[in-house]
Amino acid sequence: MTEPVTVMIVDDHPMWRDGVARDLADRGLTVVATAPDGPSAVRIAIATRPRVVLMDLNLGATSGVDAISAIIGKLPDTRILVLSASGEHQDVLDAVKAGANGYLVKSASVTELVDAVRRTAEGSPVFTPGLAGLVLGELRPGGSASADPQTRLTERETDVLRLVAKGMTSRRIAERLVLSPRTVESHVQNTLRKLHLHNRVELTRFAIERGLTEDG
Repeated sequence: MTEPVTVMIVDDHPMWRDGVARDLADRGLTVVATAPDGPSAVRIAIATRPRVVLMDLNLGATSGVDAISAIIGKLPDTRILVLSASGEHQDVLDAVKAGANGYLVKSASVTELVDAVRRTAEGSPVFTPGLAGLVLGELRPGGSASADPQTRLTERETDVLRLVAKGMTSRRIAERLVLSPRTVESHVQNTLRKLHLHNRVELTRFAIERGLTEDG
C-alpha cells in the first residue's frame, strides 16, 4: 500500500500499549492514537479514523467486544484486529460476530503482529494459527437455508470463496487452483456481485457463517 497504515491501539495496560505503539512505529506503521478502554476507544476512533484498530478484549470494566460493535457501527470501513491474551473459543467467536476482521493472541511475535496489521489494512482476515480453524468450523448460524444465496455460485467460485476465507492472496489461490491471478480476481468480483457483498472481509464472514471451509 502506498498510503501509510494508520493504527489505533486499545489496551488497558499502559506499558503494553506504549510498547506495542513503539514496535509498530519502528516498523513503519503510523500510530495515530491509543485508548485505555472501550468508550474512549469509540470516541477517539471517530475523531482519528484509523485504518486499523488493534483491540484488546479485556478492558477492565468495559468490553472490547462492545467497542468493536460500536466502532464498526460508526466507521464501517475501519478494520479491527483483536490482540488479546485470551485464546478462549467463545472470546474469538464473540469478537468475529461483533465485526472483528482478525484475532491474534499476545504471544505473537512483533514480526507476526506487524504483518497481521498490514494484512488487516489490506482487507485480509488474519488469525493466530489454530484459531482460524475454530472460527471457520464453528461459527455458523442455526437459521433457515431457504433461498440461500450460496446456490448462485458456481463450483469454481465456491472453491475460490473457501480459499479467500482462509486469508489467501489471489496469487496463492491461483497457484492452488492452477489459475491465473486475473481469473481468481474475476471469480472474486463475480462472487461479490452475486452475494451483494463489498469486500473480502464480508466474503469471509459469509463463508464462516456457512462453514464452507471445513474440507480444507
